[in-house]
Amino acid sequence: MPADQQTDAPAKARALEALKDVPREPGSKKPDPILVADKVVRRFGGLTAVNVGHVEIQRGAITALIGPNGAGKTTFFNLLTGFDRPDEGDWAFNGQPLQGVAAHKVARRGMVRTFQLTKSLNRLSVIDNMRLGATGQRGENFWRALIPGVWRGQEQEITERADELLARFKLDAKRADFAGSLSGGQRKLLEMARALMVRPDMVMLDEPMAGVNPALTQSLLRHVKGLREDGMTVLFVEHDMDMVRDISDWVIVMAQGQVIAEGTPDEVMADQRVIDAYLGAHHDGAEEPPDTPAEIAVGEPTATQAESATAQAEPATGRAEPTTARATTTTTEDGL
Repeated sequence: MPADQQTDAPAKARALEALKDVPREPGSKKPDPILVADKVVRRFGGLTAVNVGHVEIQRGAITALIGPNGAGKTTFFNLLTGFDRPDEGDWAFNGQPLQGVAAHKVARRGMVRTFQLTKSLNRLSVIDNMRLGATGQRGENFWRALIPGVWRGQEQEITERADELLARFKLDAKRADFAGSLSGGQRKLLEMARALMVRPDMVMLDEPMAGVNPALTQSLLRHVKGLREDGMTVLFVEHDMDMVRDISDWVIVMAQGQVIAEGTPDEVMADQRVIDAYLGAHHDGAEEPPDTPAEIAVGEPTATQAESATAQAEPATGRAEPTTARATTTTTEDGL
């Protein structure tokens, strides 16, 4: 696609074009990855919660991270964003290594996240929650804070940006309300808006639709798509497959801590490995009974086998029945 046409194309079309020739296999390489993770392992005692060999996240695309409960999705999020430390492995964001970097420094580098359970400061107003999201504030230094002329202009700029984002997320009417008075869906919107105060390159959303009133679902979906239109990369964890199909350009599937599949939403949802991970390997039929002939151990003959062999070896006389009985009795005793 020519550069001038690519610039005019919608963000979704550009993302799909970039991912068109990417192999549909775990750990596939992307043409322009913003995040690359390699051999990331996290253990809790004897349990390996995450064991990701290789993952790349395409820049400018919306990527869904899905998998059954306990697959290690949130733990993987925590590792990438500095809220937990792996036992081994490394990863890089925009070409800069992030292993060992604290969570607040990860955010300053342009990779921010939201949480499944929102982390708003309930006893602060909505606008103050937003102001806290801005980085590099001169007034946070004790000595500079004593000189209003040093930080007052920056504070005004931060407040203006916060008001713009509140209006965008339809929260401007709640500006002066305590964050704790918002509904669950409004808190999700507040957390997403606050994350944008950092002006991030990548936003990571952990189950953004969890506990959200259906009336706000479409609003949240539009805002997630809007992040891509603004040039940001989105990686989100979600269990709602309708949402995944609607907004994601690429899907990565985890099961038992490992990446088992990658591809477009339709391709992934038709992948037998993904179906087995969600429904179990025997979802399409009953398991074979354990006492079928194929599973009987080779060794001593069964009573039925002994009767058949005896009937073929002995002539049809009055002695056949006692002989069969003796064979059956012998086999039963050997099996004890």
